[in-house]
Amino acid sequence: MTNPRLLPMLYGVGAVLSAVIVGPLFGGGYLLYRDAVSTPRSFVTDAALGIGPLAPRAVPQDWFVAVAGSIVGGGMVVLVALAAALLFAAVGFGRLAVRLVPGAGRSGAVAAAVVTVWNPFVAERLLQGNWSLLVGYAALGWIVVAVADVAEGRTRERWIGWAQVGGLLAVAGLTPTGSVMALVVAGVTAASCGGIRRWRAYAGLVALWVCSAAPWLMSAAIGGGSITSDGPAGVRAFALRSEPLLGPLGTALGVGGIWNSDAVPTSRTIWWAAIATVCLLVVIVVGSVWLWRRRSTSPTPSLWQGLAALAAVVVGLVAVTAAGPGQAALGAVVDAVPGAGLVRDTHKFLALVMPFGALASAAAVVALRRYVPTGFALAAIALLVIAPLPDLACGAGGRITPVHYPHDWTRAAAMVPADRGAVALWPPGTVRRYSFTDGPSLDPAARMVRAPVIESGELRVDGVVVDHADHAADQVNRVLRSGGNPRALSNLGVGWVLVERGPETSVPKALADLTPVVAGPDLMLFDLGGAVTPQASSISRGLAWAAHVIWALLMAIGALAAGTAGLVTIVQRAASRRTRSISSHVVDHE
Repeated sequence: MTNPRLLPMLYGVGAVLSAVIVGPLFGGGYLLYRDAVSTPRSFVTDAALGIGPLAPRAVPQDWFVAVAGSIVGGGMVVLVALAAALLFAAVGFGRLAVRLVPGAGRSGAVAAAVVTVWNPFVAERLLQGNWSLLVGYAALGWIVVAVADVAEGRTRERWIGWAQVGGLLAVAGLTPTGSVMALVVAGVTAASCGGIRRWRAYAGLVALWVCSAAPWLMSAAIGGGSITSDGPAGVRAFALRSEPLLGPLGTALGVGGIWNSDAVPTSRTIWWAAIATVCLLVVIVVGSVWLWRRRSTSPTPSLWQGLAALAAVVVGLVAVTAAGPGQAALGAVVDAVPGAGLVRDTHKFLALVMPFGALASAAAVVALRRYVPTGFALAAIALLVIAPLPDLACGAGGRITPVHYPHDWTRAAAMVPADRGAVALWPPGTVRRYSFTDGPSLDPAARMVRAPVIESGELRVDGVVVDHADHAADQVNRVLRSGGNPRALSNLGVGWVLVERGPETSVPKALADLTPVVAGPDLMLFDLGGAVTPQASSISRGLAWAAHVIWALLMAIGALAAGTAGLVTIVQRAASRRTRSISSHVVDHE
């Protein structure tokens, strides 16, 4: 159990870090850049449930935003989730450091919080728009502590411990990648702690994980996706990008190197990246040496050693698969194993390095206490981490700014019902550049309208096709390219065509003869007179809904268990203080 006096300080540090990084984004508007797409309102369509034609990459994320957004607005849901991710990352990794580093105390916990929030991984994933991945990242430190508590029998009621583990796995499971990382971290923790030895305990952990991953596992099982991927091309496109003067190994050690060179802080695009990496490694090496020398006094030496081994393995694999035979081997795996495309973006898995990074950072503060006062030690660690990455502050140096959708968009979204055919997009493609945004983004139409939106699913990276178009979407796009015959489109289930206007966009010839129901400077909406809306079967929808409800219940039960544990602790501490007070009074009276 974490010292209750420590938690307010950790929450305060986390709140400050979160406010400095994403606070300016709360001035109004919606996130619409790269993978981050928030809209005034989204709906629980087949795509949101993961049973449409596309791969379930945003499951259960889209369902969560649609349900929660119906209460507080989709834009606020995403912003609050992003800010909470940074806050709880700081608290979770700080708790982990106090738990496993002898004598870490408040200064060690703060160092762990700073290092695990202010780093290139967080900066690059923030710039890529991977807010839901950062939610999964935030859960990792909490998962290690929760699984260790269960393994070592620290929870007063065993069901409370297991419920907390399940809830945390569900939080990490907001995205499939987060779910996989949570399983890895939980497995390493369980294997490193001697308390979980019986197969039933491992089976319980796996069962909880399956429930937490139920939405995307169910989607993969019953979804009707027909998109094919080029494994080797995808691995090459998403491979770690070496930073200046560092090479693959040095880049991986510095937890930088996202595949998209446009989603990189300016300070990491020049030789300064090497200096920043050296600064971070100084902290990690000093802390690692101290941990090794004090391994006999560690409360759970096998656990920090397991986390260290995990970090080393991940760094090595990410570096090896950045080029050469390792890249070819991973490409073959992605081609051969269904669903293995999840691992082609190897940089995401550098998140698994940070649990040990938190421990080493706290240990570095403890090591420096021998030579300087605690405050100076903590200041030195913070300076080595924050100063080399100044452009993480204020929305990644002001590069992330909320947008306001033009009136054309809200009019079109309100006009399209759920039962008069699907919406086709023109021009085709999923990545857009709008006049009201500062850079590329995914198309928000699929999240704004009630009807299904026909998305091609084709993904190009630097002109190379990584994922090929869905067959049904390809048919619709061929009709649009040939002029957009309304009857042909209706036969394919299309009831509406949304033309997103741009300097090089022309309306298909056959549609130009129709009168648009919305005609504005940003888009035009054509009503083709109604069509049969393509939908998944009621059985598929029922199964998908059930999986999502199980996932949500797992989080709710975990939150209830955490609240119960906290309340019990408060009551017991109050009773203990009262008992000590009475005892003291009796002694004084005698």
